[in-house]
Amino acid sequence: MQLREALGDLPETVFADLLESEKAYLLVLDMPGVNADTVDVTVEDGRLRVEARRAKSVPDSFRYLTEERSLFLDAELPLPPDATGADADGEVDRGVLRLQLPKSADDGGERIPVS
Repeated sequence: MQLREALGDLPETVFADLLESEKAYLLVLDMPGVNADTVDVTVEDGRLRVEARRAKSVPDSFRYLTEERSLFLDAELPLPPDATGADADGEVDRGVLRLQLPKSADDGGERIPVS
């Protein structure tokens, strides 16, 4: 399965865009409630793994009738064959995770720093 098709398997609450330049791929994931401290991104063996959690608060005078928003997201996505985790970069701003993955022939099993 290719990354483009795998993005369609993400939970309905996660929206994703995949962009490409000559030198890198840019993956943009909408993940409301997630920040740099609550997300972990790794690349290993041609796969991108995103693990995220978010907090929810309930006002004192309310209770859940329905609870549809998950607290956790664990996704593992295949990378394009020429994408690498080496020198990859990530950032989260207001619940939007942006991962820039350079193109290379290597796949070195890298953790992607997210700020």
